[in-house]
Amino acid sequence: MKRPRRFVALWTLATVATVAAFVVHLALRGKTVSLGYELGRARAEQARMREVKRVLMVESASYKTPERVEIVARTLLGMEPAPPERIVPMNSVPDRDHTLAVTEDP
Repeated sequence: MKRPRRFVALWTLATVATVAAFVVHLALRGKTVSLGYELGRARAEQARMREVKRVLMVESASYKTPERVEIVARTLLGMEPAPPERIVPMNSVPDRDHTLAVTEDP
């Protein structure tokens, strides 16, 4: 009679161990699938960010050209070329440091 009890105990232990291993396997498989989806989303976000960076680099390069600066100044900012009476040549402007030094000498 001892043998059937021992067999039932071992059979129960083996069944519990098998079920536990299967549950652990399913949990790990679920986590693997979840991480795979997360990795896919991260890679898609990375590709999107690279495209945004490329577009911004092209836009940045376009802002460095004088023609683009002039277009933005005229259209967005409403700027126009200065009339000739507002233009002061640099050689006709007195040197402030020199005039200050002259007045401070007395």
